[in-house]
Parts: sequence; C-alpha cells; structure tokens
Amino acid sequence: MVVATQQTRISAGDLVQGVLDGQRLLLARTITRVENQDDDAAAMLAALYPHTGHAHIVGVTGAPGTGKSTLVTALARSYRHAGLTVGIVAIDPTSPFTGGALLGDRVRMRSLVGDPGVFVRSMATRGSLGGLSKTTGDVVTVLDAAGFDRVIVETVGVGQAEVEIASTAHTTLVVEAPGMGDEVQAIKAGILEIADVMVVNKADRPGVDKTVRALDMMLQIEGSGPRLIRHHGHLLRVETPAALAEDENRWQVTVMKTVAADGTGVSELRERIEAHRSWLQESGEMAIREQLRIANTLENIIRAELNRRILASLPAAKMDGMVEAIRRRETDPYTAAGEMLAHI
Repeated sequence: MVVATQQTRISAGDLVQGVLDGQRLLLARTITRVENQDDDAAAMLAALYPHTGHAHIVGVTGAPGTGKSTLVTALARSYRHAGLTVGIVAIDPTSPFTGGALLGDRVRMRSLVGDPGVFVRSMATRGSLGGLSKTTGDVVTVLDAAGFDRVIVETVGVGQAEVEIASTAHTTLVVEAPGMGDEVQAIKAGILEIADVMVVNKADRPGVDKTVRALDMMLQIEGSGPRLIRHHGHLLRVETPAALAEDENRWQVTVMKTVAADGTGVSELRERIEAHRSWLQESGEMAIREQLRIANTLENIIRAELNRRILASLPAAKMDGMVEAIRRRETDPYTAAGEMLAHI
C-alpha cells in the first residue's frame, strides 16, 4: 500500500494503482490532479481507461431550488440499500468575479460521510458553460475505473439550453418542483427533451398535481420517446437502430413524484432508472450513447489542445497590440483573428 505524505509527491503509477485498489485517499488525489490538469493527468487517464465501462452514469439536472442535492443523497442511500456502490460528482458554479466556488454539496451530502461504498466529489465549473466542469468526464472516468457501480453527476442549476449532461450520462433525470413555474420554462427549450425520467421533487408541496399534469401534457406534445441523444459535432454520424423506430420498442418518458427529504418515491425512482438501463442494453441504444460520449470526449480533448497551441504560439505583446488596434477601430475582430491564425 502506498502511504501519502506531505513531503513526497506520489507518482502517477502509484496513484493509478491506488485507484484500482480502492484506496480512497489516492482516489481523491488522482481526481485533484485530473481536475487541475497536471502534466501527468493524461497519462493517468490513459492507464485507467481500460478499466472503465462498468459504471452506469446517471445525470441529475434541473433549475436551482428543485432539491437536486437532496434527491441525489436519497438516491445514493437507496442504491446502497440495494447493495451497489455509488460515486457522486457534484458541480457548483464558479463566481465570475472572484473565481471561487462554495462547493456546498459537501455540506448537503454530509449524511453520506463514513459510508465506504460512497465517494462524493464536489467540483467547480471554472467558467465552463453547460452545467458541467470541463473535466467532469475525466473525473467520471476515474470513478468508473475505481469500480463504482453507479456514478451520479449533479449539474449546477441549469437554464433552458445548458443540456451538456445529456452527452455525458447514460440516464438523465430532469428535476422540477411545484410552484416554481419551471414547467412553463421547460416548454421553451431542450431541458425537457433530454429527460429519460422526469422527476417532480418536493411533491408534498401545493400545486404538485398541476405541475405533473403540465409536464405530462408537454411530453405528449413532444412525443413520448425515445429520447435519442444525437451528436451535434463533426466526428461522428450514427444511425438509429431499426428496432428503435417501432413505437412499441421506444422508451416511455414518465413523470415521477418524490419527496427526497423523507425518501418518498425514491425507491420507485431507482427502479425506473434501472429499467431504463435495461432498455438501453436491450435496444442497442447503450452502445450508441457510449459512442456519443467518446465522440464528445475526443472533441473536447482536441479543442483544448488546439486552444493551448494557439495561445502558446501568440506572443502576449502581439495579442495586446491587436486588441488595442481593434479598440481604436483600425481593424475588426474577424480580420484580426484571421491574420493571427494565418501565422500558426
């Protein structure tokens, strides 16, 4: 067993082995290096990747105040009662002014502390849009390699277009709450369309039946399924399996009611998630969603590396001069960008 001390920096190889051996301290340190994008992060992820593919990834998204963190905590407890291990990645927003993040999910999920079958990691968005951090997928890879049966990813409170979780998770829960007007907002955008399961949390509040009826109506308008998440980039083109074209083989998106604070409806929600997992495997959609996850990962890696190379090739003084020239209206941003890229 590798013993971590303040004086020694643990090697990447020892960290990888520690993750595979289930050493929680080394798992936490590995995630820290991956999140900080240290020089050895890519090598560690490459070594861990062959050990992935076991975990089912559950995304939990929705507007602020719907009780996502409480629901994730209750869902983790339910999975533990079923004998499954759970890794949790909770994303908190980063302040655009100070660069800091509260990471309050560590407080909300404190009841899970001490359970050896649960690992909770809070992450800041660090300016990334879409409800996730730019290294969320990498952290999920580490937790998957560590052997967790289920990995739950809780996004920040998202708006109408921040639906990145759909290309990260196998099963996506969209959480609403009564009396917040969110069912009206959901009409406008893709937040409803990414749902594999709709959850109305805080179902002990007044107005729950109205919210459920509104969401049921919108699901009927949108069509009841399947929620086939497709890639919007350029690296992958996939065909929908013929079996999924038949109405009787489609996944039916349902609206479920929970009261996460006391556990009401959580076991039924877990069973619905597991039913969706079975459908993904039996229908062939699981393989497609894995392809989409890989394609998005490739694009993110390529985009990040290209950005790094571009910035490294541009002298700071040249960039400053170009910005000043644009400010004085001596040129425009589009022409300036073209000129700078022409020299790379």
